[in-house]
Amino acid sequence: MQKWRKKQNNIKPYSDRKNSPSFFETKNYAAIDLGTNSCRLVIATPTPSSFRIVETFSRITRLGEGIIKDNELSRPAIKRTIGALKVCAGVLAEYAPIYKGRYVATAACRRAVNCKEFIDAVKRETGLNIEIISSKEESRLAVVGCIPLLNRNIKRALVFDIGGGSSEISLARVTNSGKTFIEGFVSLPYGVVTVSEAFPAQEMTDLAYNTIIERTHKILSEFEEKYQISEAIRNQEIQIIGTSGTVTVLGAVHLNLPRYNRSAVDGLSISRQDIERAINKIKRMGDEGRRKHACIGAQKADLTIAGCAIIEALCSFWPIAEITVADRGIREGILLDLMHAQNTNRKQMNRKRRYPFARKGRKFNNDKK
Repeated sequence: MQKWRKKQNNIKPYSDRKNSPSFFETKNYAAIDLGTNSCRLVIATPTPSSFRIVETFSRITRLGEGIIKDNELSRPAIKRTIGALKVCAGVLAEYAPIYKGRYVATAACRRAVNCKEFIDAVKRETGLNIEIISSKEESRLAVVGCIPLLNRNIKRALVFDIGGGSSEISLARVTNSGKTFIEGFVSLPYGVVTVSEAFPAQEMTDLAYNTIIERTHKILSEFEEKYQISEAIRNQEIQIIGTSGTVTVLGAVHLNLPRYNRSAVDGLSISRQDIERAINKIKRMGDEGRRKHACIGAQKADLTIAGCAIIEALCSFWPIAEITVADRGIREGILLDLMHAQNTNRKQMNRKRRYPFARKGRKFNNDKK
């Protein structure tokens, strides 16, 4: 089981930092993404253009294990997840004070009938306030997290995030001023955990694999009809970005990495042909081969095939020529959101200091009447 250990770094204890002149210049921001399959934490400090990550923690907890049976979070899953969140709370304490933080839960908690009981237990045992977000907000945060990978020469992006319990697909547009907004989104009511549990055989059959593809096509049809995405993709007006464990695994397998390397995978562009080759290679490995593969492993062996089925469904539905791989998503979206809000507030405060007596919509000036 993965454990977090305090890193040996140059960050001073809180008691020393709070009296430092630069204390308020290095504020720590934090984000937790509690998904159906894993619990992820990131702590970062802002930089002029983005942020610098100072600590991360990730553990596969399978919170949504068995949820397709009775829409309940199981006791073992709750126990595992609270254990991971206790570690998160410990990490947050090490980097206190956290200037701004947001801790969110997604599909498993949206679906579970005993979710309130779980959230209350988390608060009681860890002190963390977990916020359950909608699929729409989940889509928005994934897009915000991927903004650094957007090609500024292409004004639209299709961002897909394959989660454990649901998969979000968002169509985003970049304005001439550089702002990004969501034109539309669609949520597939399944992800890698729920698909793998719906078809529990060690090796997913062709029938099961094709069933996922056909079902995905049906759900995407209305989305395509409304936004005419195929035509825009053919005209190279839309960039395709994928963020999920399956997408990053495809990137690692494509590069033949001996072990996973985020810097090599994040931002990588993979052609349609290379995506097909990587998927076929993963299929040929078999369950045992995937378990032994350094970039997949036992905990992702069954989930990877489920994710491949969803990716293949997207690539066969739309004329996708290449996909940009994103080893980032909701957590990074939360951080950018929080930091952007803080910058906006700072600008407003600076304006008030410059024009303390100005009325709203009227600039202060010293012109004589």
